[in-house]
Amino acid sequence: MDSPYDVLGLDADADDAAVERAYRRRVKETHPDQGGSIAEFQRVRRAYEAVISGEATPPSAVDPTPESGEVETDEDGERTPGTRAPGASANAASNGDGAERSEPRDARIEYLDYEVLADHGWSIDDPDLFEKASNADLAHDDHGVFLAERGETLLEAAENRGFSWPFACRGGACANCAVAVVDGELESTVDNILSSEMIDDGFRLSCIGRPVSGDMKVVFNVKHLPGLDELRLPADRFERARADD
Repeated sequence: MDSPYDVLGLDADADDAAVERAYRRRVKETHPDQGGSIAEFQRVRRAYEAVISGEATPPSAVDPTPESGEVETDEDGERTPGTRAPGASANAASNGDGAERSEPRDARIEYLDYEVLADHGWSIDDPDLFEKASNADLAHDDHGVFLAERGETLLEAAENRGFSWPFACRGGACANCAVAVVDGELESTVDNILSSEMIDDGFRLSCIGRPVSGDMKVVFNVKHLPGLDELRLPADRFERARADD
């Protein structure tokens, strides 16, 4: 099986800028809208996330590869880079100072369909938006709550619970699946599409964003908002696809 570095065509000493360039190149080469396949496109995305998260070991960095849970040490007893410490989870991530943190096991997601806002004269900036939605007796598809399990993207969590939220590429290369995060935090490793202003305004991509707070409030189906509309892709060839296709 090819390593994430092989999938992206990267050398072992590639820096962050080289990783970003390789990802953008491979995304264009494999994107289904450009004649590629959904499976290969998703493989590129997973490889990119593995490399930038530090989960992927550069070629020849650790040889031989230790068995699962096994830790290699050097002659001074230090852990060899690229091997996992005892008890460390594959889903654990660094918080920036070397300590590991884990995503919450479940996240409570309260959702609201943007399309119902106009019908009720609501604004996405209304601080009482979700309170109004709770009192409006909306259909289950328009407003409600579900739990997202650890490791699921927001889009996967919605789909696994029977919802049909907008999407297209599933790889962070368009804005079809964009949501507005009103409360809580949605963390993603790819920010190549949304501008810094959009991110500051709370917009995230549900196909690559994973909940990292216990409670969240999100408005989905915001793809037609100014700025996001121009970042959409035709969804006809994707609508029946799923992440494991």
